[in-house]
Amino acid sequence: MSTRPIPKLDGVTRFFGFGWSIFQALESSHPKSGRIFWRYQMRKSWTALAALVTLSLAGCGYNTLQSNDEQIKASWSEVVNQYQRRADLVPNLVNTVKGFAAQEQQVLLGVTNARAKVGSIQATPELVNDPEAFARFQAAQGELSGALSRLLVVSENYPQLKSDANFRDLQAQLEGTENRIAVARNRYIKAVQEYNVTVRSFPSNLTAMAFGYKAKPNFTVENEKEIAQPPKVDFGSAPAKPRSEAQGAVK
Repeated sequence: MSTRPIPKLDGVTRFFGFGWSIFQALESSHPKSGRIFWRYQMRKSWTALAALVTLSLAGCGYNTLQSNDEQIKASWSEVVNQYQRRADLVPNLVNTVKGFAAQEQQVLLGVTNARAKVGSIQATPELVNDPEAFARFQAAQGELSGALSRLLVVSENYPQLKSDANFRDLQAQLEGTENRIAVARNRYIKAVQEYNVTVRSFPSNLTAMAFGYKAKPNFTVENEKEIAQPPKVDFGSAPAKPRSEAQGAVK
């Protein structure tokens, strides 16, 4: 019985050369044993290849990218939750102020419109992958922060408003929420920084390109230290006189 000629092997296929020689010898005398042996060799080869690919992915930052991406998702969820908590406080806060300072229509309308703008943006997990949508979200939240700050400044002119128990409770909740927002934002900023460094660093950047991982947008502010500080609520200072009282005193 003539034996099969050994095919020309080059590149990766030379890895199977030794197994091929044994397969030829077995198939010449025992064809069934030769096929069984070859299938066994193939399974071993694929197992080794799978292990090699796994080690290569781990060494090229794939696992790090996965871990960083999951951390961003968790941090983003906390940011959204805290911003939503603040938005939920706005209606009661506006109604309370309106009961004592209805003439401050411009300030109250500014807060209401800013909250409506925030509510019009869907803060989905996919938003963090869209720089333009992320910028709109950040701008809307910044506008609401400014409107709420102006509302608190105006409240200083109304002693009865400042002494109202409901208003004081809402102020305390707002201050606590702003603290939580600052903490959540800082965690998100750090998570995105770590992720972006991995995406842009060699050799993990090759893995990122292969699997479609791209750098994500991050929070940017003109004055991070100032914005990170929650609005200060001072219950001990002497209240300023309302505008109507001040004008009466001048007359």
